[in-house]
Amino acid sequence: MTLSRFFLLLLCFSWRAEATNYRLDGPDTDVIGATYRVVVRESQTLLDIAREHDVGQEEIMLANPGVDRWLPKPGTEVLIPAQYVLPSAERRGLILNLPEMRIYYFLSDHEVQTYPVSIGRMDWKTPLGKARIVRKQKSPSWHPPESVRKEAAAKGETVPDVVPPGPDNPLGKYALRLNLPGYLLHGTNKPYGVGMRVTHGCVRLLPEDIEKLFGEVKVGTQVQIVNQPVKVGWLDGVLYLEVHPPIEEHLAAKGDMLRYAKEVIYQELEKHPAILIGSRVRQAIAEQSGVPVAISKVTDEQPMPISNPLFRRGS
Repeated sequence: MTLSRFFLLLLCFSWRAEATNYRLDGPDTDVIGATYRVVVRESQTLLDIAREHDVGQEEIMLANPGVDRWLPKPGTEVLIPAQYVLPSAERRGLILNLPEMRIYYFLSDHEVQTYPVSIGRMDWKTPLGKARIVRKQKSPSWHPPESVRKEAAAKGETVPDVVPPGPDNPLGKYALRLNLPGYLLHGTNKPYGVGMRVTHGCVRLLPEDIEKLFGEVKVGTQVQIVNQPVKVGWLDGVLYLEVHPPIEEHLAAKGDMLRYAKEVIYQELEKHPAILIGSRVRQAIAEQSGVPVAISKVTDEQPMPISNPLFRRGS
């Protein structure tokens, strides 16, 4: 490895560690962060790298197809998908985008944080809509709900009435309770599951992330839970498209995904006409890597008419 390459990697590590807060230059700031690459070190797993860079398990796997989750070859370059198109929602409080398995916390009109999360399995859906934080708990006890007891009984297992604070508590050290009965944002005693659909409907964060969020968020903060597998936004006059695999029960068919993507792009073109790069649009929809892709170009040419058949409503 060259000396310049070493310092580039060192900068990537230190930059990510300090880049939890992203500056928003104004309401037109749609894309934050930047992707970068790191080299696999000896004995590292892909999940070790994901946690080191505050990325979820599914996020890093989608961005690095073909790289072994448990035994990546030392010296392999891994893409860190640390660039994000902001969800289309009111930029206030917390926004959780389910397909992305990522939460955004708007500290103000000029600053945002973002963290990977785990969400509910298909049979334990995390609900859509608006909620608010009604209670903050440090070192919470876990009272397993009846649904969890029934699931355990079906497997011939039992769960205690109460799990006290400690290493066996699945809530971790911090919990933010919502006004939706039984739903929380909380830590975990299984951090390598963050970034997957593994919960009973609650939202899990990495221990280091929930600790930071817990210290900053206030009771009464709004929480918006959205379903946006396709996001579009502008950066330096270029339109970016970010596509994630859809939540199975919401958009199961690829044809539905394609129509949904067309609609999202069409709505943006109505506001800001642009010259699209069709091959990049199709590639992003096909790959669903979660990495933002530039799909327009800066040019003096006439923008593509929004009546183009590719983006006509219902086509």
